[in-house]
Amino acid sequence: MELGESLLLLLVVCISASVLISAWSQMAQRQQLPPGPAPLPILGNLLELKERHCPVTYFLWFLLQLRDQYGPVFTVHLGPRRVVVLYGYEAVKEALVDHSEEFSGRGHLATVDDFVQGYGIAFANGERWRQLRRFTLSTLRNFGMGSRSIEERIQEEACFLVEEFRKTNGSPFDPTFFLSRSVSNIICSIVFGQRFDYKDKDFLTLLAKINENFVGMSATGGQLYEMFSWIMKFLPGPHQQLFRNLNDICDFVAERIKVNEASLDHDHPRDFIDCFLIQMEKESKNPSSEFHLKTMIMTVLNLFIAGTETVSSTLRFGFLILMKYPEVQAKVFQEIDDMIGRSRAPAVADRAQMPYTDAVIHEIQRFSDVIPMNLPHALTKATKFRGYTLPKGTEVFPLLTSVLRDPDSFSDPEKFNPGHFLDKEGSFKKNDAFMPFSAGKRICAGAGLARMELFIFLTSLLQNFTLTSPVDPKDLDLTPPVSGFANIPPTYQLCALPR
Repeated sequence: MELGESLLLLLVVCISASVLISAWSQMAQRQQLPPGPAPLPILGNLLELKERHCPVTYFLWFLLQLRDQYGPVFTVHLGPRRVVVLYGYEAVKEALVDHSEEFSGRGHLATVDDFVQGYGIAFANGERWRQLRRFTLSTLRNFGMGSRSIEERIQEEACFLVEEFRKTNGSPFDPTFFLSRSVSNIICSIVFGQRFDYKDKDFLTLLAKINENFVGMSATGGQLYEMFSWIMKFLPGPHQQLFRNLNDICDFVAERIKVNEASLDHDHPRDFIDCFLIQMEKESKNPSSEFHLKTMIMTVLNLFIAGTETVSSTLRFGFLILMKYPEVQAKVFQEIDDMIGRSRAPAVADRAQMPYTDAVIHEIQRFSDVIPMNLPHALTKATKFRGYTLPKGTEVFPLLTSVLRDPDSFSDPEKFNPGHFLDKEGSFKKNDAFMPFSAGKRICAGAGLARMELFIFLTSLLQNFTLTSPVDPKDLDLTPPVSGFANIPPTYQLCALPR
């Protein structure tokens, strides 16, 4: 045998051995992981979706079928990407609350990963995330989150929103950007130190891009990108618009930072950006500091996008639900009239005296299920969980939708029913499975702000208007037209009739 043939044979043997060793290693590791369908090379379990006649945008339905087959903790392969899925309140609570430190890592969200590159509070890990979270929570508190000052800001914005509704003169309109403008202005006042006029074209363009990205990430293209980003990032398609939108929003944030830098007063910080700039200067000589321009841009971007879309989407779902169930709306009217009246603005303190309204808002959040997949988590260290060995770095999907619709926690989870949060005497009843903001160490940093916004915006509008639909309430469909990363509210027309 010639030398060349010998070398070729040796190469083939080495490659074959490597493939076999890799396959054996993966098989041995799978034996320690939760059960799940066997993956195909590259495709993972994608053909399982096809075989079950399940469109990719109905991925959550597919996971429900796997839960029925394998139990509440199972492994699924999204293309070559392996993920452990947690389904139901008990499994999610055990991971995120009882093992909060181990499950506190952030997993991959392919549609934003290449852009954020692990920066920003929502997508950072390790020491970077710890520094950013401490700073962000402290700064948000300093700017009034959870206090009377931010409550007054929300009340002021609610007045602007009421006037915008009043200008419609009872004619049908799409409330999408009415709500996103108002909700976004709250986080803008904290982050940028100002609110934007409702007719500001640049502001409206940004809100449209944020909305477009939430839809795109949840549509078929966005779901496929999560599985095959390693190849799709190089291919043309609608997913490329998501990155262009992110770049445009990022450019807006960067310009705002430049404005703040030019007029910074260290003794009187005006907003979150000013505080971050001051912190950057304080730690400029600290080599382990995570306070620098890239981190600031991405953190501001995280706060701006999350603080805009999630609450406004919840309100859009909420108003559609209230139009479909006018009897629920009527009970809220009565409680508003009894406890607040018409002569003053609703305040957060009123919520404790309004159990039915509180239950309705909780049920709107539960039923709308705005972020059903949750943001992906990752193991910070090797962990024993329910008899399985999960290696460090294992990606985990703790499905919020499976908690919010857990039949063991909610008597009729597929139906809208404020009674899920009321006891027999009509008093408000807490439910541990109410996790719209997630749970544990990665719980949403703006949860307190969101709760204030939902109560004040909803009660302010219902204090002044009856919300009706141009179509028969029984014909209103509450089903999200797109469901993936987010549940996207249906598009609809609303009539705001003065009370």
